[in-house]
Amino acid sequence: MSKTKYKFTYDEVRIIVLALIELKNQLIEEGRCTDAVDDLLIKTIE
Repeated sequence: MSKTKYKFTYDEVRIIVLALIELKNQLIEEGRCTDAVDDLLIKTIE
């Protein structure tokens, strides 16, 4: 299984991070687990 790497501009990364943070906040309000979103945030920021 190969891992595909993508190149994003600064603005694209910013939009992705903001969307993930919004999703995380929504999951917290619903009382659901945020582990998957946390993992994606870490991978996106790295």
